[in-house]
Amino acid sequence: MTSTLQFRAATAADIPAIVDLVTSAYRGDASRVGWTTEADFLDGNRIDPVVLRHDIERPRSRVVLAERDGTLLACAHVAEEGEHGYFGMFSVVPGLQNGGIGKLLLAECERIARDEWTLPDMQMTVIDIRDELIAFYERRGYRRTGVYKPFPHGDARFGIAKRDDLRFEVLEKAL
Repeated sequence: MTSTLQFRAATAADIPAIVDLVTSAYRGDASRVGWTTEADFLDGNRIDPVVLRHDIERPRSRVVLAERDGTLLACAHVAEEGEHGYFGMFSVVPGLQNGGIGKLLLAECERIARDEWTLPDMQMTVIDIRDELIAFYERRGYRRTGVYKPFPHGDARFGIAKRDDLRFEVLEKAL
């Protein structure tokens, strides 16, 4: 029998493990094991440790870790931004993707925004060429808003674009 998934808030001591997890889920050859890879159109960093520390320490912001028997399996960032919840940095160990861990973590982040912070909805930004990822969120009640934000081209803290047409689309779900 496998033990249940446990959720906890990250601390500064978790930063190196979170950076490793997020990088493995999105960048380089290791990320190709899972379906969340961005290796074909982005290189370099996926998360900056200084930005991550700020997200861990600021009010109404939580980096949520999903663990089983003390082993980090997934993470995500949930925060209050304006009058909305924000969801991002969603990462699951590549070999464990499609196993339900991500769905449970997303639901936990939605619960925090809805029940603890009483926010009316959750928003996120997704690179708009990520059709499979957008479909995953749509199956969980998110909708495309048609609102686009620029990709931070030239800011190596968030990756080096291999193409110049990258942009984010805002997805939203009522909580």
